[in-house]
Amino acid sequence: MEKQIKSAILLVHCADRKGLIASVTEFIYRSNGNIIRLDQHVDSKKHIFFMRAEWDLNNTSVPAEELGVHFQTEIAEKFGMQWKLYFSDESPRIAVFVSKLSHCLYDILSRYQAREWNVEIPLIISNHPNLEPVAKGFGIDYYIFPITKTNKRSQEQKQLALLKEYNIESIVLARYMQIMTNKFVENYPNQIINIHHSFLPAFPGAQPYHSAHERGVKIIGATSHYVTSELDAGPIIEQDIVNISHKDTVMDLIRKGRDLEKVVLARAIWFHLKRKVLVHDNRTIVFE
Repeated sequence: MEKQIKSAILLVHCADRKGLIASVTEFIYRSNGNIIRLDQHVDSKKHIFFMRAEWDLNNTSVPAEELGVHFQTEIAEKFGMQWKLYFSDESPRIAVFVSKLSHCLYDILSRYQAREWNVEIPLIISNHPNLEPVAKGFGIDYYIFPITKTNKRSQEQKQLALLKEYNIESIVLARYMQIMTNKFVENYPNQIINIHHSFLPAFPGAQPYHSAHERGVKIIGATSHYVTSELDAGPIIEQDIVNISHKDTVMDLIRKGRDLEKVVLARAIWFHLKRKVLVHDNRTIVFE
């Protein structure tokens, strides 16, 4: 049987200067780690250095639980680095929020059931009962929190308490048709992933596909991003487009758009779970 590799994943950013890559790789070498992947980027305008390093821990001389302390004292303090350390054998716990549309939820749960992702999905939260049979079919707890203008804040407090009870790290909004308050978002900075039509700024309202069809668009798109206090303006993780022609009906646009939403959201979740996304100044560095 092939030996399972346990790896450490380090995300780093700091002011750019000489010796950064050498210092990090030397730290890994001294702990007897074997580098599996290494990617870096420099924002030449702002002079910021970004890096993702992943290395094999199977023969390391430093216990995994002590790596962070060693890195902080030996490397990070010297260079003023901001960093996060993760481990490949960790299974992040995520919650999925939905309303009535099921296409993104089915795609997420099918990938989850097929074990494409190293993740746990212990609960689904909704403001409607419609998708409860889907959750039960996959053996996942389903909670309903009807939302009105008067109860939004109190319902969100109940949701946050439930998320804490389930030890949730991240949230996926799988076409959850509610705007979350700033108080809610503050509890999960850069941990709430949303999906929407990338042409929504040009075609707002309840029927964007109808508006786009009337204008004769030649492409439609989807955008997945982290949720911030500013509506639909969070750091973008993934985007894609699909071509449209004059032959396409409104229903064709809806079908193609929903297919694209599923794929773009799944890619964003994948990048997030694989610790490939680094957020800085409301922009993302997404490492290959």
